Amino acid sequence: MAPTKVLAGARVVLPTGTVDNGRVTVEGTRIVATAPANASAGNRGAPGNAETLDLTGHWLLPGFVDLHNHGGGGASFTSGTVDEVLKGIHTHRLHGTTTLLASTVTGDLGFLTRRAGLLAELAEQGDIAGVHFEGPFISPCRKGAHSEELLRDPDPAEVRKLIDAARGRAKMLTLATELPGGLDSVRLLAEHGVIAAVGHTDATYEQTVAAVDAGATVATHLFNAMPALGHRAPGPVTALLEDERVTVELINDGTHLHPAALRLAFRHAGPARVAFVTDAMDAAGFGDGRYMLGPLEVEVANGVARLVEGGSIAGSTLTLDRALKRAVTVDGLPVEHAVAALSANPARLLGMDDRIGSLEPGKDADLVVLDADFTLKGVMRQGEWVLSPQPG
Repeated sequence: MAPTKVLAGARVVLPTGTVDNGRVTVEGTRIVATAPANASAGNRGAPGNAETLDLTGHWLLPGFVDLHNHGGGGASFTSGTVDEVLKGIHTHRLHGTTTLLASTVTGDLGFLTRRAGLLAELAEQGDIAGVHFEGPFISPCRKGAHSEELLRDPDPAEVRKLIDAARGRAKMLTLATELPGGLDSVRLLAEHGVIAAVGHTDATYEQTVAAVDAGATVATHLFNAMPALGHRAPGPVTALLEDERVTVELINDGTHLHPAALRLAFRHAGPARVAFVTDAMDAAGFGDGRYMLGPLEVEVANGVARLVEGGSIAGSTLTLDRALKRAVTVDGLPVEHAVAALSANPARLLGMDDRIGSLEPGKDADLVVLDADFTLKGVMRQGEWVLSPQPG
């Protein structure tokens, strides 16, 4: 049996706030205790054979949860082999993402159903938390980096085919709810426990309100691939921000959003309704060059991904450790708010907050170690180091 691990001396972000000189005790795959390092009441003492790691001067956070991720490490979740998908997953784990949904992009329905089966197998093995379908039921007016010729109106029967193909592992589907069949598809998703996400949409304010009333609960990369907020036409952004039932995704890479837009979202939605996502494609954690995003060619230059034809932003090369660092050091967010957006909020949305999303006794030992400047130094998943922090 693996020895007990005691992580001591760090600034530990807990659901109740940040504890200076804290301690987290791990046995096997689980957290068994959290406390200030000098406290013992209500916590189990560490056994004599425990491995103690001094993390003085570091931050200790829960592992990150990514709701929207298309790949990384040179691998695509939409088109890669099983080994390539696992490589992409591992790349993001090295950057602190201990739980993720594998996101697809628009494709032929037959291809997507086959892809759902492959990704469902990885979900059944515990490698991913489930499948997120982004498209093909999105607006050609706001298609972004999706192939227009493969787009289609949301047909509940076809939506059901994707759900069934994922064998209970479909977690989210992004669609333009204003299209014919959109609201019926939202209702179908809600009935089957799949998150309906409003995105790549040209909806009005009123149409978006109707979608939320029908059961939509997520805004796919808020502000991006939807009409801008207007004083006479408030559009989907306003409807999604003002409704307490909606969690809004934000891509905090400095390209997709101005810091003021990010702060506006936090002020109006509140820190409990924001989820940072990467919307990462193959180049995340890999480098510049030419890639394929579904059937479309992408050029990545200076870390920014754009379609070769047309120049539309094509996902990101973001990793969640960078999103955290930017949120705190550039956007000026409190650490606790940024951590909630990276961990607790997406975990709760997925219905997994009994196991992940915070550092609490009984939960999976998924955690991230960062230095005082919020540079990632270590990652643990289910009690094992994916990236082991070095002494000092």
